[in-house]
Amino acid sequence: MEMNQTQRLPVPKQVAWEALNDTALLKQCIPGCESIEPDGDNAYLLALTAAIGPVKARFKGRMALQDIQAPDSYTIQFDGQGGAAGFGKGSAHVRLDAEGEETLLSYTVNAQVGGKIAQIGSRLVDAAARKMADSFFTRFTEALGGGAQEAAAQEGEGSGQDKNQDGSQDSSQGGGQSDEPKRKRSWTAWISKS
Repeated sequence: MEMNQTQRLPVPKQVAWEALNDTALLKQCIPGCESIEPDGDNAYLLALTAAIGPVKARFKGRMALQDIQAPDSYTIQFDGQGGAAGFGKGSAHVRLDAEGEETLLSYTVNAQVGGKIAQIGSRLVDAAARKMADSFFTRFTEALGGGAQEAAAQEGEGSGQDKNQDGSQDSSQGGGQSDEPKRKRSWTAWISKS
């Protein structure tokens, strides 16, 4: 499995770096995380519960930080066992880039799973991994001072599209105007085309 993602954080780069190295904060943000304890230099023992498709298991594993280029990037090597559910191992390269008062966090994960988890199928495993990553970044962004609505607003600005309250997207750039005139214009444009 390979997964790439970029996330905008509402804090300067140094603050983001410190937060990524704060085990108490990470424990709060990682879905299902029960504990993160030091295990030598730049290494940690983790315990977490995760549900992947119909398989729910408690995983214990080790995470080590390597290739540390503070405050720009590091690589996380991980290896976890979930008993009869199977195992997961791999690496994640995490990079921070400053963008004014905000930080762009990019990561690439390469992972292998085995046991019952592998039998579930790659689509379910990928979907569960993406859901966990999304949940982590929602919590992480909120913990750094950006609320969920603020993060959603930044996400909408980045894509050039606004989301209405009903979840539909509006690609016009009229910002700040009510939905009524926008609908009228598009309806008028549609009539004039016919």
